[in-house]
Amino acid sequence: MSGAAAPIRVAVAGASGRMGRMLIEAIGGADDMRLAGALDVAGSAALGQDAAAFLGRASGAVITADLRSGLADADVLIDFTRPDGTLAHLAVCRELGVKAVIGTTGFSDAQKAQIAEHAQHIAVMMAPNMSLGVNVVLKLLDVAARALSEGYDIEIVEAHHRHKVDAPSGTALKMGEVVAAALGRDLKACAVYSREGVTGERDPSTIGFATVRGGDIVGDHTVLFAGTGERIEITHRSNSRATYAQGSLRAARFLAGRASGLFGMDDVLGIR
Repeated sequence: MSGAAAPIRVAVAGASGRMGRMLIEAIGGADDMRLAGALDVAGSAALGQDAAAFLGRASGAVITADLRSGLADADVLIDFTRPDGTLAHLAVCRELGVKAVIGTTGFSDAQKAQIAEHAQHIAVMMAPNMSLGVNVVLKLLDVAARALSEGYDIEIVEAHHRHKVDAPSGTALKMGEVVAAALGRDLKACAVYSREGVTGERDPSTIGFATVRGGDIVGDHTVLFAGTGERIEITHRSNSRATYAQGSLRAARFLAGRASGLFGMDDVLGIR
């Protein structure tokens, strides 16, 4: 009788941040995973501490700003940081043969091209939102947009906490991309991100975005299809970052059997 499979060795970027700590706690509760590395920026007060100290226990992984040291024992990195940091991490992942789950948002097209190039050498799962529910909503939006392709104005409203640095959110943009693709449009050509003053009548070919920032809102997204005499709203609300953490662990398990390639959460969930 064969023994149990070896645990997936996971490193976490941004280990002392809100999402990093949520990931560390989730990994600690997963029987098939082990925290193998913890990264943070140079100058962080958490450097040198055990990554699970905030939970009152020891993980054996010390928070470090040395990328090669932090990734040396890892099978996969989970990264919810900033675009420049993620790209620096990804270059070292490629060098060391470490797979990557990327939840960072705000990448430029050029940066996305760099990620795609890295994914020719290592397995990368990148999604603007790791929530299983959000990714099911993306599938629903594709269906709705195709069915409501004429006579409905489409607006996307998102709300997040005061600390979020990019707008609209990566999830809102992904929703816009899904809707635009279903309608045969290019989001870059039809998106409207701001309205002020005398704007004139709404162009029916556009997709509008509205952004709210305040308090500790984890993440709310609504896509509104407004027709004559009726409105359809498809909404997802996140009450805890735990959903993102559990989705990230599921993505890490998905990558375990893959050597290279760029994947999305629809691949992880089998709903592409």
